[in-house]
Amino acid sequence: MQVKIKSFDTGPIEILNNGIELEIRSPNGATQLGDLIVTKTRLEWCQGRTRAGNGVRKTWQEFIDWMNS
Repeated sequence: MQVKIKSFDTGPIEILNNGIELEIRSPNGATQLGDLIVTKTRLEWCQGRTRAGNGVRKTWQEFIDWMNS
């Protein structure tokens, strides 16, 4: 997979309300699989070229519970 940070602040990084957006592409980079938006309160997966707010949202606790199950 190719993973790119769409925006990145310099210096120590604390994820705030706006968060960061990761662009996920196929291994050869030809196809955009989606974006992962990570904020201090949630994660959101936007499949394909869907905009933020239209994806699947999970709280950090839901994500942690899923990963630990």
